[in-house]
Amino acid sequence: MRHFAFLDDSQTDQLFHRRPQEISVDSPAPLLAAFLGATLYCPGDRPAIADDVIKQASRGCVSMVLCLEDSIADSAVDAAEINVAEAIRALHRTATDKPDTALPLLFVRVRTPEQMLRVAESCGAGLALLSGFVVPKFENETGYAEGFFVALREIQRQSGADGSRGGQRLRLMPILESPNMIHSETRTSALASIRTILHDNREDVLAARIGATDLSSAFGLRRSRDLTVYDVKVVASMISDIVNVLGRSDDSFVITGTVWEHYETERILRPQLRMTPFVEANERELRHRLMLGGLDGLIREISLDQANGLLGKTVIHPTHVSVVHALSVVSHEEFLDAAVILDNVGGGASASPYGNKMNEAKPHSAWAHKTMLRADAFGVASESTTFVDLLEASMR
Repeated sequence: MRHFAFLDDSQTDQLFHRRPQEISVDSPAPLLAAFLGATLYCPGDRPAIADDVIKQASRGCVSMVLCLEDSIADSAVDAAEINVAEAIRALHRTATDKPDTALPLLFVRVRTPEQMLRVAESCGAGLALLSGFVVPKFENETGYAEGFFVALREIQRQSGADGSRGGQRLRLMPILESPNMIHSETRTSALASIRTILHDNREDVLAARIGATDLSSAFGLRRSRDLTVYDVKVVASMISDIVNVLGRSDDSFVITGTVWEHYETERILRPQLRMTPFVEANERELRHRLMLGGLDGLIREISLDQANGLLGKTVIHPTHVSVVHALSVVSHEEFLDAAVILDNVGGGASASPYGNKMNEAKPHSAWAHKTMLRADAFGVASESTTFVDLLEASMR
């Protein structure tokens, strides 16, 4: 797998100073976590899931979650379980018959450890296609989280999905959205407890996800498409605390951005995209398309995600995937800064290669390491490539 693999060699050479790396399911966990990008959620009761997975993979989607939790009515859960397992088995048959078929990293979002065990058993040989499970409302103080790790270890034991037999390792992605983490009087202890269990099971955790919908619902809130999650202050404060506890440079947890749930909606406030970059790239029509699709708010939120230490994003519509990935590519300027910082083992400060900022070797080294990891996953833009160019190439 590789980001932007749908581009031909000529386009890739033109857009990238350094291409995204080829990634496999047995790549190191930190690189896989950074590689997730826009993780597209698909309701488990959707018909023709296998066809949808193949179609989205061909368009550049590299990670998908087949959801058996909130996107499914309680009365439809049993049928959705069967549907998801059948889809995974069908995808396994396709991958066996046509090994060149592009498939994303696949996860199943489950409700309980018992459901996780059932789904794993129902997948049969198709379990080999899964990269793991997504755990909603993750918390550790009641023992809820431990049940999922126990179930995971049982699945690993039965299938060899712990990496011991040369196959890919099944991992968990917890969603941080539980009530005891939301409320201020219990948040500190809840996050500390979550950090403990994630560290205790570090090899079985791929990335931590933030569930903004549940966080907002605790206060009866829902952000409009004209606002970002950072404008909803009670949710923004939770994101800040999550990054404070799990985003420390010595933890190496990838924390993904919250879901963007809007598309093609009417606007109230002014557009949030400057005209100049699109005029300079002769892409006024692209800007118009982004506005019509309500994607300017998404672009702003992704920029704020990255500024606040988040990488990747949960998305619910295929049009969001290319936007997340285009904005995840490391700029030429960022890459040169990171390279200079990491080369300067003696410390000290110096002007950046672009001559527009100061680089301090020691304070900026953690940022530089994270930037290089993102460069491996998404590539480095050429000196003349802007995010407009990457968007245009991705959205054709």
